[in-house]
Amino acid sequence: MADISVADVKKLRERTGAGMMDAKKALTEANGDIEAAVDALRAKGLATAQKKSSRTAAEGLVGVLVQGTKGVAVEINSETDFVAKNDQFQTFVRNATAAALETGTSDVEALKAAAYPGGGTVGDKLTENVATIGENQQIRRIKQVAVTEGAVVPYIHNAAAEGLGKIGVLVALESDADAETLNALGKDIAQHAAAMFPQALDADGLDADVIERERKIAAEKAAESGKPADVQAKMVEGAVKKFAKENALLSQIFVKDGKATVEEYIAKAAKDAGKSIKLVDYVRFQLGEGIEKEEVDFAAEVAATLKG
Repeated sequence: MADISVADVKKLRERTGAGMMDAKKALTEANGDIEAAVDALRAKGLATAQKKSSRTAAEGLVGVLVQGTKGVAVEINSETDFVAKNDQFQTFVRNATAAALETGTSDVEALKAAAYPGGGTVGDKLTENVATIGENQQIRRIKQVAVTEGAVVPYIHNAAAEGLGKIGVLVALESDADAETLNALGKDIAQHAAAMFPQALDADGLDADVIERERKIAAEKAAESGKPADVQAKMVEGAVKKFAKENALLSQIFVKDGKATVEEYIAKAAKDAGKSIKLVDYVRFQLGEGIEKEEVDFAAEVAATLKG
């Protein structure tokens, strides 16, 4: 049997919101496999499908920049929030984001090879920063969005400085509507995306592996119901469709409205403007999303429980 550590129980609880004893039991039954334990807890209704937690592990900044009808988001990580507040680090993130937009690249290595203001490359400056600030830093990811005609609208949540913060969103609206209309609509959608964690623009864009995982979990729940096979099949399909609807941006219920979907809200805005408006792409980067950091700082009572 795998040795279940305090850190693993803490990690599982943060991922799922499950109780301490449920988390420990799930890990024990899964032989220490955290992903299997997450699925087991969800199948039992003891965890959420996607815990919208702000407890992201890595520090640093997300930079967003728009120029004309194109924009880019870049996440650059540091070890501590202290560095994220450092002027030198903020300048680097700002300049690296500008270099990404100028080159049009979404490849980290290509960005590192791009020219940096004042000489050298972005990679050279990154190495210099690590040496002078004394803390590891990494360019994690980049995404570009663009429209032929319309607007790319940026939004920063928990801004540390202009264009820099904890969550960066870009919304790409293809339209010949006026700039004021598109910027207002784009900001509304961007704020929604920041709050609601969409995983894709529409259901077709959701990761096939994620959908298959949801299907398996739904099948386990359906099997526990003891209902006939045909009813179970309908339960599974219903659960998968519900997941897709709740995690695709266009089909999510729009936060600001509370009734219409994002797609319906856009259609209403288009009708009011007398113009065609289409949400063609978006990016939402949350600092440290998906990165886990070991922090064995659980309460003494947890450690005592694990020993029991």
